[in-house]
Amino acid sequence: MVLNQASLKRDGVQDYVSLRASAIVLTLYALFILGFFLVTPVVTFEVWQGLFANMAMKVFTLLALISIAVHTRIGLWQVLTDYVKSARLRAVLQFFLYALAFGYVAVGLFVLWGA
Repeated sequence: MVLNQASLKRDGVQDYVSLRASAIVLTLYALFILGFFLVTPVVTFEVWQGLFANMAMKVFTLLALISIAVHTRIGLWQVLTDYVKSARLRAVLQFFLYALAFGYVAVGLFVLWGA
């Protein structure tokens, strides 16, 4: 059997690995932010701005935003295919929910890199 590896089709293994990888990134990001709040006695605007002025933090936040987009896309697809039986309604819901998720990521990118 010949498999086309250049295909854009997804499969279960790719979804599984993508979900787990994005969950790990998001967990590490949440733990980092929690740790920051625990070790920083007073969080002021200047301290917060200083944290996000660091290039490593910007890259880590960008990775977290991409992980949110991946996790959202796969999760919505799984939930909608399980619970919405009408193909037309599912397509409409997927379009609007994916557009909303894209909007959140776009705003996050604008806030992160635009200032």
